[in-house]
Amino acid sequence: MHHSGIYEEEIAGKAYDTRLLARFARYVAPYRTAITTVLITIPLVAASRLAQPWIIKLAIDGHITTGRLAGLEWIALAFLGVLIAESLFSFLQVYLLQSVGQRVMADMREELYHHVMRLPVPWFDRVPTGSAVTRLTSDVEVLGEMFASGIITIFGDVLLLAGIISVMLWMNLKLSLVTFSILPLLLYVAWAFRRRMRQSFREVRARLGRLNAFLAECIGGISIIQAFNRERDEERRFSDLNASYRDANMPVIFWDASLYAIVEALSSIAVALIIWYGGGEILRGALTFGVLVAFIQYIEKFFTPIRDLSAKYSVMQGAMAALERIFALLDTPAEATEGEAASQAPFDRGEHPPGREDCPLIEFRNVSFAYREGDNALEGFSLVVRRGERIALVGESGGGKTTITRLLTRLYELDSGSIFIDGVDVRAMRVSDLRRRIGVVLQDPCLFAGSIEFNICMGDEGVRARVRTAAAAVGADRFIERLAKGYGEEVRERGNNLSVGEKQLISFARAVAFDPEVLVLDEATASVDSASEQMIQEGIRGLMRGRTSLVIAHRLSTIQDADRIVVVHRGRKSEEGTHQELMGIQGLYYRLHQLQFNGL
Repeated sequence: MHHSGIYEEEIAGKAYDTRLLARFARYVAPYRTAITTVLITIPLVAASRLAQPWIIKLAIDGHITTGRLAGLEWIALAFLGVLIAESLFSFLQVYLLQSVGQRVMADMREELYHHVMRLPVPWFDRVPTGSAVTRLTSDVEVLGEMFASGIITIFGDVLLLAGIISVMLWMNLKLSLVTFSILPLLLYVAWAFRRRMRQSFREVRARLGRLNAFLAECIGGISIIQAFNRERDEERRFSDLNASYRDANMPVIFWDASLYAIVEALSSIAVALIIWYGGGEILRGALTFGVLVAFIQYIEKFFTPIRDLSAKYSVMQGAMAALERIFALLDTPAEATEGEAASQAPFDRGEHPPGREDCPLIEFRNVSFAYREGDNALEGFSLVVRRGERIALVGESGGGKTTITRLLTRLYELDSGSIFIDGVDVRAMRVSDLRRRIGVVLQDPCLFAGSIEFNICMGDEGVRARVRTAAAAVGADRFIERLAKGYGEEVRERGNNLSVGEKQLISFARAVAFDPEVLVLDEATASVDSASEQMIQEGIRGLMRGRTSLVIAHRLSTIQDADRIVVVHRGRKSEEGTHQELMGIQGLYYRLHQLQFNGL
């Protein structure tokens, strides 16, 4: 079920914080009013904090040590007022920042989801579902933590530090220089921890993506796991991935705790230096007791934002790692939607002008394609399909039949050759216009959470009016109308409250409701029981009337009345003709027919 390295995710290389933040600023820009308000409050909060030790110094030197109590109450009221002001401004900062953070996260999720919906199908072949979900949820959530920690108030922390340094230098130069002697060591520690913490956070994000990918796969395949008694094996695999994620977090915890402990130790050393040097100055009469107390309080306030900065730094490194992954996803090229591929790969526009009655509706001209380099799924494939024809594609599994329909709808871009619709290369067409002309029904029907009506019309109001007519055309109305809520019946996740046949009938009705010009049926009746198949075949005949159809089938009994049968063998067109013609030449189709009906 799993292969070594399948959940391995590339860990981003070096990224520059300024470049990431500059790009991230685009998402914050719409909320500039709230951010401006926060920036205005930053110096007010800093001023409130700077004033507190100074007020205490005035109280000690002007009143307490001199024994003059008159006026002390006004100093106490001033101190109280400064505390209240700091609390109000801090509340406003936190509220606005977290509100902006939630809005920015919502905007980023919107853009990410919009982009993911337009990524080419090969991208989803390479990237596990859980990893993609992690980008849209957990990685974006980390940015919310960045706002919650008040990352913008780093400017306030820097302003407060600058203010404290200025006030301390003004109050006593020598004592300030003694106190700041530890700053070079502090700066070195911050620089040394930066690189290690960023790499650790990259590992955490990558391993979380692997864990989520594993969970998505296991939950989706729980019935198979239980049916084959593989619960213990899957638990062991989960334990390994879970332990890997836990181990990736350990360096983060180590560096975060180390940084916090070092800052705490340096804070204590700074206080000890003040007491040692300041005490001697007081004994010599060169320093007042109030100044010493103010210095101790300023040092406490000096290291408080540094402690905050260490915590915010940890959050910031996690946010930078998340931004690397988010922008890597946004930088993944979306599929060509407006004919962009036409400018990248030259193509032959064909010999037939659009609108000519003698122009084939669909033409594959020498088409080649490989999912993996050097292993062609199609090679030199050519086919002409005229309006109203019913073409059946048959052959062994993996021969290239489904690839033909994927290239027609541009889920994958062909490597060479051309595909035309009405004489126009599909690479020159808008993808939305192309796919509007083609209805696809797959072997495994895909249903979404919502009502049966929603699953037929897919929320398209223009199609909603045709839901009941479409259901009746394929016989789906017979079971839908027996349900308690009829077309309003809710479909559970993956349609688990419906049978396979009922789900396929709904997917048939969906194709009819959108009224496509070309109908592609890829093993559409393979999962339906015999009784349902007979009913569906009646609906299909009505559905195909007046439409061009490409039918992929392994059950040859379902396509014997096709206008033409094309045998696809190892990526090439091997045989082509009616059922009778192909049986007459006794080639590959004849052998397939004999195997199915006679067991030869």
